[in-house]
Amino acid sequence: MATAISIVLIITALFMIVTVLLQSADDDGIGALSGRSDSYFSKTKAKTFEAKLALMTKIAAALFVVLSLLLLVVK
Repeated sequence: MATAISIVLIITALFMIVTVLLQSADDDGIGALSGRSDSYFSKTKAKTFEAKLALMTKIAAALFVVLSLLLLVVK
């Protein structure tokens, strides 16, 4: 059981690494504080590939935490 959880944990970690590396950097800088970075594209960001990558990263991170805790309990 622990071996199967470990394998899924490693796959999840690799998937999370890939999704983080595929995301582009936010170059808003200090302009984000004053609201200058607000544009049409930032308002419709939920439908973009970037938003899907962010969602997949969050899901992978949550799965990673759950699997790590489960592995701790199993061992």
